[in-house]
Amino acid sequence: MPATSEAEVHRLIEENLPLVRHVVFQVAVHFPRHVDRDELATAGALGLVEAARRYDESRGVPFDRFAAQRIRGAILDAVRAADWAPRSVRTLARKLEQVEQRLATKLGRVPTAGEKADALGMEPDELRRLQDRMFRSVVLALEYEVADEEEELTLVDVLADDHTKEPSEELESRELHAYLRDAVHLLPERHRLVIVGYFLEGRKSQELAQLLGVTESRISQLRSEALAMLRDGIEAQYEPASSEEPTGRVGRRKAGYADAIAGASEWPDRLTAVALH
Repeated sequence: MPATSEAEVHRLIEENLPLVRHVVFQVAVHFPRHVDRDELATAGALGLVEAARRYDESRGVPFDRFAAQRIRGAILDAVRAADWAPRSVRTLARKLEQVEQRLATKLGRVPTAGEKADALGMEPDELRRLQDRMFRSVVLALEYEVADEEEELTLVDVLADDHTKEPSEELESRELHAYLRDAVHLLPERHRLVIVGYFLEGRKSQELAQLLGVTESRISQLRSEALAMLRDGIEAQYEPASSEEPTGRVGRRKAGYADAIAGASEWPDRLTAVALH
């Protein structure tokens, strides 16, 4: 029959408290780091109390085995109660993780979204919606401690505010936009028309091909060439000046383009620029 003596209940609880830590250790490896282990232990301890009150020795089941099941159940119930994601989303999330691991092993690289969607038997849009629901369901405790060697920080201390920037970040962003604006304006005419048309005006490759009287494959080539020029020209603005003269026609052309970007505007003007014109 179930234990009715308070003294017996207290004895079972006190003697089996280490069992709670053992079960928490087993269960916690399946949860993200932000899940508070102390809260799991609290839930497990409540499960131990319930087990001590419900234990019936006459059934022939050792108390530690009976209690371990109750402790584990109490922990899982507490986690589910704090989890906003429905079970269907969690099931699909586990399936997605398994598919990603299997494809990565098979392909030797990170699988694309299309490959993962095919493996799951769903459309890419459906997979994106699933991932969006998964990300929204992750609830982080703001008091979760973040490892730091010099000071104790919590998650709320290190979360970035997307609506505000540090002054240095704002100035860097303005300077980068100014370099990009000047770099686009200094592109060869056809390259500039493709970049402006494709990225700023939203034109399709077919429309740009008709405008310039070339094939769509040529438009793709011009776009790739222009993006490479923009990347190299802007990166050159942040690199130390070289004392060596550029060699070869391509090297001289790249250096001339980078120099033109550097001289296109004064630094005070760059820091006041906020967008392409």
